[in-house]
Formats: sequence, structure tokens, C-alpha cells
Amino acid sequence: MDHPSSPSPPRDRPAVMAALAAMFVGIGLARFAYTPLLPAVIAAGWFGPDEAAYLGAANLGGYLLGAIGGRRLAPRASRTAPILMLITALTFVACAVPLPFAWFVGWRFVSGLTGGALMVIAAPAALRVVPAARRGLAGGVIFAGVGLGIAISGLMVPQLLRFGVGTAWAAIGILGAAVTVATWRGWPDDVPPSREHVAAASGRPWPPAATILLVVYGVIAAGLVPHMVFLVDFIARGLGAGIAAGSTWWAVFGVSATVGPAIFGLLADRVGFGNALAFALTLQIAAIGVLLVSTGPLALAVTSIVVGAYVPGSAPLVLGRLRELFHDPVRQQIAWSRGTIVFSLGQAAGAWLLSIVFARTGDHLVLFGFGTAAFVTALALDRVGALLDARSRRRNAG
Repeated sequence: MDHPSSPSPPRDRPAVMAALAAMFVGIGLARFAYTPLLPAVIAAGWFGPDEAAYLGAANLGGYLLGAIGGRRLAPRASRTAPILMLITALTFVACAVPLPFAWFVGWRFVSGLTGGALMVIAAPAALRVVPAARRGLAGGVIFAGVGLGIAISGLMVPQLLRFGVGTAWAAIGILGAAVTVATWRGWPDDVPPSREHVAAASGRPWPPAATILLVVYGVIAAGLVPHMVFLVDFIARGLGAGIAAGSTWWAVFGVSATVGPAIFGLLADRVGFGNALAFALTLQIAAIGVLLVSTGPLALAVTSIVVGAYVPGSAPLVLGRLRELFHDPVRQQIAWSRGTIVFSLGQAAGAWLLSIVFARTGDHLVLFGFGTAAFVTALALDRVGALLDARSRRRNAG
């Protein structure tokens, strides 16, 4: 999002780190630390497999509501973001004791609520003060916070579980609070747009290519659910490899997620965001589909690395593509907010659907078949959107 002045590096680096921390706490920990905790919660007898799966879906449901309301917080991001991060940390501490199922559902919903709002407001707030020449890389660094959360939780949780499931929950919450405090002062000053500017931007026509892009983003969200929610359980219980093996592959998944956004961002700088998105979708079809034909170490490596890189890597690609379609900062914020809402809808719908399917079948491969089909659909829709955009550009040029 363009800004009239180019701030000095000492100003934009703290902002990028603050937004990275928001992704780390609000998404990386709040959502993905639950994945290696899932089989441990089941093994400890806190909840059965069906109930534990629904806790993951509750987080995604909260994410949807947070994404819907998040845009209203955008003008006050520097004040609201760290508060949301602290609330997220609190949700882990609240789950450190085996209380009734409804208690956990409520707090997992709250953690999704804060995460959805942070996804909407954090990156745009930081990128506003980053010079245009560095925004691609800065965006990749910000969304790498998701991968850091995945990697650190994959490494920490098995060690923490030696002291009990409750200790693991509490320790993750303390980590989230510490990161929040450490980056609190990095948030840039808020620059809210005028009401007239917002009203004018909201009333402009919406390009068909942008509509299709948002649909694609929603389908991507549903297609990622099997890996985000069920990968560790598939390895630990489905393949009988145990929690340690599942957490190890989850750590590989997280390390890949840490570098994935920057890699996809650099690719987009070279070939364009549209082409990079199509290439990434094709990779996902192969990386998820491989589990339908093999579950050996090589297949687990491919699926963990490639899908891991794309879980946070999809966001900077879609955000960058939206910037190509919309040049006004207010319209960019509106489009990104809508994209986050659609993504959360796709995730929530996919999570609830697959939770029901898994409760009835107990078959993880059915879930990965769904993921493969979702990415085939996303790629087809993306190519339709590209054709419409090319046709529109030719018409405008003529």
C-alpha cells in the first residue's frame, strides 16, 4: 500500500517484527500449536478423538468472526494488535486444566477470533511504512511468523509433554505473552483514512478477476485443512508411528513454512504474482495427492515440505495479486479483509465438514483426497480468472 514518504529502515524493521510476532502468536501458536497437542490431548483422556477434532474446528469458526470484524480495528492497529495477542496467550493458559468440553470450545473459539482479526490488521499496518521496493520481502518475513509458530511448537510440545499436557498448554501461553511484550513498541503510528475516501473506495466497481481470486482463496483454505488439523494425528495414530514421529514431521512442516513465504514472494517478483500462484497450486496438487499412493518417508517429506511452505505462503501471493488488481490503499485493505473472510469461511467449512467425515469414517486418506480435489478446483478457477483479467486488460488497452 503506497505511502508518500519512505521511512528509514530503523522505523520499518520494528513494524515488520511486530507484525511477524502477531502472525507467530495469533496464527502460528493459536492455531498450529494445537496440531501436535491433538494426539496428546486424546492420549491423556481429556477428550475423545471426535471432541478433540471439533476443538480445531472451533478455532476456525472464531477465525471467521475475527476476520469479519477485523477491518473495523485496522485504523487502530497499533493499539489493538498487542492486546489481541495478549488475549491469545491467555487462551492457552485457560486450557491448562482439564475442565469441561464447553470451556475448551469457548477458549479455542476466542483464540480463533483474535487470530482472524490479527490476520486482517497486522500485515497492512506494517507494510504501510515499508518502502515499496522492499514490500515483497517484508510481506514474506511477516507471514513467516506462521511458520515459526509451527516449527517452534513442533519442537517444544514433545518436550513439554514430558511434564504433562497442562504444562504444555501453559508454557505456550507464556511464550506468546513474552513475544507480545517484546514487540509491543514496534507497531507504527496509525494513519486512519478519511470517511470520504473510504466511502468513495467502497463504491467503485469490483473486477470479476478479483471475485474469482477470492473464491480461489476460499477453496485453498478448505484444501489446506487436512494438513493443518490432521497431519500429526495421521502420522501418530493413523500410521502408528507415535506422537514423537508426528511432531518431528510437524517440525519439518514448520521449518518449511518459515521460509516458504519468502521463497514464493521472490518467485512472484520474478514471474508475477498470478503465475507464481498458479505454479504453487500445481505443486500442492502433487504434494497432497502423493499421500494417496504412498505413506513412506519420502512421501511424508514431500508433503510436509511443500504443503508446509504454502500454508503461510499462500497469503503473500494472494495479497500481492490483490495489490496488482487494486492500486488504492483503501481498496487494498477492503479486498484483503474480504479475502481473509473468504479464507476463514473456507477453513471453517472445510474443518467442520472433515471433522464430520473423520468422525464417521476414521480414514485420514479420505481427508487428503478432499484436499487434492480442492486444489484441482482452485487451479481451474485461477486459470479462468487469469483469462478474464487478460481479456479486461486488452479491452482497456484498446
